Order: sequence, then C-alpha cells, then structure tokens
Amino acid sequence: MNSMNTLLNVSLRQQAVFIPAKSLVVDAPKSIKGITSVLVANLAKLGFGVTEKLLWALNQTTPNFQASLLEKFRDVMGVNKNWTPLVKGWDVPTGENVVDHIMTFFANVFGARGTQLQCGHTIPDGTFNLERYNGCPYCGTPFEFGKIEVMGQGSKLKVLDLWTEKELNKAFEDLLTSKTALDATQMDSLKICLKELALPAVAVGMKETLMAVVDICIENDMAGKAQSLFKSPTDILRYLWYKHTGFLQIIEPKTIVKRTAKNNKHIGASSGLSLGVLFGKAPLDKSAQARLKATEDLKLKYNRADCLRVATWLNGLEMDTETICEIMHPKRGMWVRFIRALRLAEYSHKAGFEKLKDILDVFYNEAYNVWNGQVNKFRLRADEEATLKLLKQRPGLFARSLFANMLWFGHESVTKAFGDVVDKVPARLVFTLNMYAQGYFTQSSNRIVKPLGGVAKSVATNQLLKLYDETQLNAMKASVQDLCLLAMRKRFANLPTENKTIFIDEMLFKIPVSIGDRSDSVQDLPSALMGTRFAVDGDTVRLFMQWGTGLPAQHMDMDLSCTIAYANKVDMCSFSQLTATGCKHSGDIRSIPHKVGTAEYIEINVDDLRRAKAKYVTFTCNAYSTGSITPNMVIGWMNSKNPMKISNSGVAYDPSCVQHQVRITNSLAKGLVFGVLDVEAREIVWLELPFDGQVVQNLDLRNVENLLAKLDSKMSVGALLMIKAEAQNLEILPTAEGADEAYTREWAINTAAVTKLLVD
Repeated sequence: MNSMNTLLNVSLRQQAVFIPAKSLVVDAPKSIKGITSVLVANLAKLGFGVTEKLLWALNQTTPNFQASLLEKFRDVMGVNKNWTPLVKGWDVPTGENVVDHIMTFFANVFGARGTQLQCGHTIPDGTFNLERYNGCPYCGTPFEFGKIEVMGQGSKLKVLDLWTEKELNKAFEDLLTSKTALDATQMDSLKICLKELALPAVAVGMKETLMAVVDICIENDMAGKAQSLFKSPTDILRYLWYKHTGFLQIIEPKTIVKRTAKNNKHIGASSGLSLGVLFGKAPLDKSAQARLKATEDLKLKYNRADCLRVATWLNGLEMDTETICEIMHPKRGMWVRFIRALRLAEYSHKAGFEKLKDILDVFYNEAYNVWNGQVNKFRLRADEEATLKLLKQRPGLFARSLFANMLWFGHESVTKAFGDVVDKVPARLVFTLNMYAQGYFTQSSNRIVKPLGGVAKSVATNQLLKLYDETQLNAMKASVQDLCLLAMRKRFANLPTENKTIFIDEMLFKIPVSIGDRSDSVQDLPSALMGTRFAVDGDTVRLFMQWGTGLPAQHMDMDLSCTIAYANKVDMCSFSQLTATGCKHSGDIRSIPHKVGTAEYIEINVDDLRRAKAKYVTFTCNAYSTGSITPNMVIGWMNSKNPMKISNSGVAYDPSCVQHQVRITNSLAKGLVFGVLDVEAREIVWLELPFDGQVVQNLDLRNVENLLAKLDSKMSVGALLMIKAEAQNLEILPTAEGADEAYTREWAINTAAVTKLLVD
C-alpha cells in the first residue's frame, strides 16, 4: 500500500488516480456500491470529481483501498493540518494600530499592569481586544486551534481520470526523456518512479535527470551501469555535488556559503528593525554562525569504496585526456578539492588506472588548450573569421553567445555562420533564442536573470547596443527570429506523419513553453508550467500560507504579504499593515505550536481593487526568522464563484476552493513571489521569483515586471502547435472529436510530454 500511495502522488500531479491491477477485484459489481458513492462525495468536498471510467474502476476496489485513497487526498490537501490564524473573524478588522504595539512594548519593559498571557507578555488595558485573538497579539504566539469547518464551497471540481500501469509507465518514460530540465515537481515524481518501477530502456534526455538515474543505479549496486551513463567529467562532478548538497546544478561552494550567511543576517539598525521590534519581532543575527556551519557542511569526506568508484569512473571515460582536462577547467577549484578528498592521486598509481594518471598529470600541469580562451583571444583581436570558425565547432556554445557576437561583429556574418550549424543546435536553445531576441536587442529594456544559487536580478542591457540605431537593432531581432522559426518549421516538416487534422485547445495559448524558468517548489496538485494564467471566477482571491507541521513548538516567523501596484504608487498588506485597499490580513504569527503548524491568510477583493484602479497584486512570502523559507511550507490561493466563508475561529481554508498551491523545497530562498494578480484581466499568473527579502519591502517590483515581460515573450504551447500544423499541412479543427492529433488542457498537464514538441 505504501508503494501505491507514493505512485498516487505522481498520478495526482497529472490530474489522475493510479489504481494498480492487483487492487481491482475480479468480479466487478454491476451497480455503484454505497461505499464508492461515499468516497466520491468526500472527494467532491475536497474539490475533486471523477470521470465515469475512474468511477467504475473505484467501484471494483476494496473498502481498505478506498479508505487509503481518501486519506491520501486529505493528506495532500492538508485537511489534518492546523489552519487557525491569529485573529478570529479577521475579515472584520480588529482596529489594532502601531500605538497598541508601542504601549504593549513599554508595558512589558517597565512592568505595567494588564492581562498576563501564556507566552509571558502583558497586554495593557485599552489596547488589543483580546477576545478577537487566538493567541498573543503582540508576539504572535497562538494558543487556540480550530478545525476546518466548511468544505465543498468550490465552484469547480478538478476532474480526475483513471491511470493504470500503462499510463504510469508512459509518464515515467516522458520524465526520463524530457528535453528540458525537470522542475522540482517532475524530479520528485521521477525519484518516486525510479524507486517503485523498473527502469525502461530509453535515452535520458537531460544531465540533471541523469543524476537521479545514476543514484538509483548505485543504490541497487549497479555502479557499472552508472559508468556507461557518464559521458564527461562534468557528469561525474554534477553527481558528486548533488549527493553532497542536494543541488542538481553545480552551485559554487562560495555561493552556497554566501547565500546561507545572508539568509541568516537580520535587519540592522533601520526603519525595518524599529518596525519589527514594535510588532514583537526580535532582531537576531546568526550570519557568522551560519557561515561557519555552511563551510563545515561543505567539507568533503569519502570512504575507500567511494574513492575507488569515482576513480574507476574517471579512468573509464571514453574522451581523450586533453578534452577531459579542458572540460574540467571551468570548475578547476572544485576539482582540486574533489581530487584531494577522493585520494585520486593515490589511485592513479595503481595498476589499471593509467588513464587516470594521465588525466591528473595533464590537469595539474595545465598542459591543455581551453577552447573558450581561444575564442576570447580571437574576439579581442576582432578576428571574425577565426572566431566564427571556432564557434561553429560547438553549435550549442555558439547559440549561447549568439547575441553578444552579433553586437561584436555585426549580425549579417554571424547569423549566416550560425545558420550553417543551427540544425545541430538543441531545440530548446533554438526556442530560447527566438523568444529572447526581442528583449535583448531593445536598448530601454532591462533583463531578468537568476544566477545559480542566487535570486532573480534585473541587469542592464549590453553596452554595445548603444553603437547601433533602432533600425539596425530591429534588423537583428528579425534575423534571429526568422532563422529560428525557419529551423523549427524545417524540423517539424521533416517529421513523417500520416495525420491530416489537429485540435489545439484555447487554454494552450495561455501556457508558455517550459524553457529556462524551472520551478524549485513542488506542486502536489495538478501541476502547471510557470507563466500559466488562472482565471479568477469570483469576486475574491484568498491567499494562504501554512508552515511548521511536524516541528516542535518554536519561534519561526514566516510572513505572508502582498504588494498592490497602481499607476503612480505602491501599497502593501503585511504584518505591519493588516488592512489596505481591497486587502485584509489575518494577523502575524511568529511562533509555531507543537507539531500542528499554523497559518496566515490575505483576502483580496478584486472589485474593490478595480474601482481603485489598481494594476496588479504581487503575492509574496518571506522568512523573517533567520535562515531561509522553511521547507514544506505550503502557499497558494483559493478562488470560487461561491462566497468563501470564514469560521468563528478564523479558519478560512477550504480545500475545494484551492486553485493552485505549491510546497517549498528550496533551501536557499529568503523571499519568494508566487503569483501576480492582473486586476483588470481578472487573471492570476503563476510564477516563482526568489528575492533577498526579510520583509516584503525588500522586493523590487521592477524584477517582477521584467519577469512578467520575459514570460510574455515566451512562445505559448498553442503558438508552437500552430507552427507544427503549418509545417505539416494539418487542418485545424474546432473540437477534439475526430481530430487525428488532439492537444487538450489535460495533455498539457504532463509537462514532460509537452517537451516532445522540441524536435531535435
């Protein structure tokens, strides 16, 4: 049953329920059993419906299976968690203000009279109305807990389909062969499948995916199989770093140490600190201790078995020695540490490790040429012919430096040279060039970038843009886009097909192709690509944040906030301002109760914001406590055409109204933007933007605007399918019925399958 439960997580993310064949009874009942009807009714309260196919399959399962299934859904939707906020009936403001906090501050400093609370604070008479609170209004420690009282208010059900072993194995193969890097949700699903299912004989699509496959091979004592999967020393380094840190990308040690120290640095002597103290938020700087601990944690220690395994891997690489050393060069500092920790010099003197000895000799003596160095040498000499000749040797690296070289040498010769090798460039890079050319060659447009291990930053445009006028820059945009679109059409046209018709769901034109912006959080509900737009059906959007479940009682101050942008001003709703135009906050909780966790909400009235002429609302969460956002925090929003009630104790969570939610897993984020409400369009854009922020005031809204522009510049899945239809002469039908190829919203939920459109 445990195996079934974990695999159910994979199917639920694809809006389906996996029922293994062994769980079905042989003699199928001819009518719907009463217990099945009860299960379906309970799923509806949680916001889920079932297809007829799934209904009859559930009817063939045992009561124990159905009970376990319902419990899994309750667990995913957090029904058993504590959702009680600080304020009772928080949709009606308590009237608390800064004066109440100041008076309470001095009352506790000088020992004034008042009501003594369980946390030890004294609340003076005439300040907070204690009858309105479930805990201490000054320090944010909760004392009272309520249960979810209202469920089933949602206006839309997430209709689930049936998955058998066939669909599960198909999804497993899609994850393995995905042509873009898997996000955190997909990687989590892949790890579950690798543990529970047999590894299929397919080619792994991405290096990050390869790490999970290698890991399962080693767990099953198949180190020899892992050897055949490694194609370069970077693959080996990536795996070693993944096992040591948990990061699938090679983030430099100094970056991890710097980020960890910065996350544990508390606000200094500033208005932010003064405000925090008045609101019961004590300053606590642990950056020095965190830096030392992170440095200690990153030290490398390996036993003899590990050393022998890695020495064998390096010795068995098929590349020639000089190429291996050249590839190791960009991470030379990390390689020196690993070589020492793994005692590779010692193993290189053993019989059978002659190639390893050559690698170390060439690497330490730097007796190799660095391709990038040669390219830069010829570029600085303005030797166009030699530079382009070298770039054409490595089409992928040519693609990554295409824009800069166009500005350096002029676009005609560079795009012509790139056109000679564009057919050898991975499709994901071709798409990236097509989508980002518009923004790159615009002088007045800053770009949003996210360095490895860092937060999103807005960077200035390339200074060389000033050398060109608007006409020349427009010509550069057009030349890149024409070249890339032509390459995509050629790839689709070369695909053999006997199909004549195609259906493209309108929803797919609101979903961007997943390239370049991977999510670091896990979606346990039906997953969506970053940039997906969700329609707001009702008049209100309710943000929620739940954290601390399973942890002992302690100070753990996480903040839920939102920023309201107008044409000429910005407003906020946060712990320091519980009410703003169109927004109400449920109160600031700073300490978690024992094991059950706690929650905060913000109610957003879309109609009030439209009347106030607000442009958009940004949803954020922050770790005010030292450190990063706590793992397994759940954030998201609810929406329903039906009014969403708030219980007497203030519980405002209804799983049936949840439109989208994510679970935080990234350990380096201090602040996170998780959505933007377009007020006029009544749509919410799901995105993920980490930022340096102990409080919401640290968020630079220009970064949000730049990310939205970047997402808007991306080609939608629908637009890509239109190119496919044109290239293959497919007739577009208005409905899926009768279409040879039907691309529906349900198809797009399997984001790994969508990447199959990236034809190489």
